[in-house]
Amino acid sequence: MFRFLLKKALILLVSLWVVVTGTFFLMHAIPGDPFIGDRVIPKEILDSLYAYYGLDQPLYIQYIKYLKGLLHGELGPSIVYQGRTVNQFIAEGFPISARLGLQALTLAIPSGILLGTIAAMRRGKWQDNFAMALSTIGVSVPSFVLSTFFQFIFCVKLHLLPVARWGSFEHTILPTIALAALPTAFIARLTRSNMVEVLGQDYIKTALAKGIPLFRVSIKHGLRNALLPVLTYLGPVTSSVLTGSFIIEKIFAIPGLGQWMIHSINGRDYPMILGLTVFFSSFLMISIFLVDILYTFLDPRIQIKKEVHA
Repeated sequence: MFRFLLKKALILLVSLWVVVTGTFFLMHAIPGDPFIGDRVIPKEILDSLYAYYGLDQPLYIQYIKYLKGLLHGELGPSIVYQGRTVNQFIAEGFPISARLGLQALTLAIPSGILLGTIAAMRRGKWQDNFAMALSTIGVSVPSFVLSTFFQFIFCVKLHLLPVARWGSFEHTILPTIALAALPTAFIARLTRSNMVEVLGQDYIKTALAKGIPLFRVSIKHGLRNALLPVLTYLGPVTSSVLTGSFIIEKIFAIPGLGQWMIHSINGRDYPMILGLTVFFSSFLMISIFLVDILYTFLDPRIQIKKEVHA
């Protein structure tokens, strides 16, 4: 078990280094200047700005300095928003994105599992067709279309909820549903396909032949095995919804990490782009790492196979 965890941790660190290195050099290879844009700035002022942010130094020196700062948890200052650091933006925006993401996960996980389980138990019936139709809509309809549709129906036409901004719980309802739509659909489809496979196993057929009700067999014996592949999907989707959806936060004017990422790209704010990318990547890799650990506890056969191959 220790060797398994050590191997996963090393893979995580190497992957993060690759992301940081690739993003750093690709970002500096993009044409354009973060200070000029459409403005005309005297050369003396431009040189002083480059010197202040260390952009006048060779690229490899900038890279080494950034890695040193990263080891101390410092993501650097923002170029566009002077006097503020990337750490401050993350400290302000992440709690908002995390709250929205937790609400979306709280809605998506049980809803997706419930829809998928019902669809598998009632395979070929109207319940199955209805659940799969909903999941197809959730997968195929883009989030910006769904968000705009919700705003038009519930805000403009029915006047039930606020259109945008961030404040009370009512402001979170529509973005939460819009953010949860895609994960719900994927979880429902994964649960259904795995439940159908599990319900076809011999031990399930034996239990049904003994007169045990289908609902009891499905929940007690089938659901645990059917949910194992769903865990694999929960790693990246948890990272995605907790760190913020760029499009949904932009549409609903939510001051989370998503909108800061968009502003930094538009303004060529190099430290902000790199810092948020590192944060998003770290969160994603840690989520996958935790899911892998949870997977080995829920399915001991994985650990046994690893030991046999070792």
